[in-house]
Amino acid sequence: MLQKTPRSHARLKGLGVVVSLAIAAAAIYALTHALKKVDYDEVFAVVGRTSPGVIVMALMLVAVSYASLTLYDFLALRTIKRADIPYRIAALASFTSYPIAHGVGAVALIAPVIRYRVYSRHGLGVFDVANISFLTGLTFWLGNLTALALSLLCAPDAISLINYLPPSANLWLAAALLSGVLGFLLWTWLGSRSFGTRRWPVRLPSGPVVLLQIAIGIFDLGAAALAMYVLLPAGLDIGVFIVIAVFIAATLLGFASHTPAGIGVFDAAILIGLAGDQKEPVIAALLMFRFLYHFLPFVLALALFGGLEGWRSLRQNRAVKPFS
Repeated sequence: MLQKTPRSHARLKGLGVVVSLAIAAAAIYALTHALKKVDYDEVFAVVGRTSPGVIVMALMLVAVSYASLTLYDFLALRTIKRADIPYRIAALASFTSYPIAHGVGAVALIAPVIRYRVYSRHGLGVFDVANISFLTGLTFWLGNLTALALSLLCAPDAISLINYLPPSANLWLAAALLSGVLGFLLWTWLGSRSFGTRRWPVRLPSGPVVLLQIAIGIFDLGAAALAMYVLLPAGLDIGVFIVIAVFIAATLLGFASHTPAGIGVFDAAILIGLAGDQKEPVIAALLMFRFLYHFLPFVLALALFGGLEGWRSLRQNRAVKPFS
């Protein structure tokens, strides 16, 4: 194993902070420029004209996305040989950790803490939770990169306004992403893979499980992107593969910025990639999507996790009182 020195670790951490700040600063600049001369009365008028059926359809797609998100944890538990943990516990850990962590912005810090609070009562330790966090992150990246590559193959000019690359270069980017994912799939399919130490090994999933991870990731992201797509007014005439490609690029940029729910960064990428000269309808769709996909699950997850912690605290107090 390659050992990181404290100095090299600090440099990598510092570089990550610089990159995150640069992405956030560029996005804020782009967003303020994109929001100039926006008719906000028209934005809210578009929201008001959106039919309840469209809202319900988008909400159902959001529910499908979060339901498939629970499979991230469920699959990770099977990979670390903890099939004894029932699905309802995996779903609880997933639904509470993701919306809260993304809402706060410190995903790498908050999500494992929430997972530990859920899983520790079922015999999982710190290293088990770290393994689960790694495996769920792997599912996220495999799904993102595969879905982005496939959508770019169908619409190579979809993100040209975001990455400033011509369609031909985006086709090569899609081919490179697919080659990387397929290479990783083949590598894991040929034999069991692991890294770490003998005391704390981290086992990579087998090839069939990696294939399942890719499918789950694509399904999750596809449902979320389709929720955004159905909220866009039909008059905009934006292709579904364009929306998927821009949505995934915006998600990745928001994730890299470490801002809460990718705020500012995600929004700027969506506006640059989809709005063109018709900003008001896209902003209206973005506001509705933000409410359905980010705000509503964040409030529900916070209430669920807070209620669970309060109930546990109450049970502990009742157990202690007879002996006090």
